[in-house]
Amino acid sequence: MSTETPQFFFCLKHHTVEGAEGCKAKDRLGPYPSHDAAAHALDTVAERNEEWDNDPDWNDDTPRPSDA
Repeated sequence: MSTETPQFFFCLKHHTVEGAEGCKAKDRLGPYPSHDAAAHALDTVAERNEEWDNDPDWNDDTPRPSDA
């Protein structure tokens, strides 16, 4: 019996959740700790991109408090 925790990935080619034996790493996101987390991978990406787009430490167009 394996003691490894299952990992789940979101396949960008097929838009499905798959296990470790799925498509090539370049075609998927993850690993995620659960099937549900992998199923919502694109939502997670969108949320993180929005946060990063508005983070002054990662956005050269937004003035930092020390620059004011």
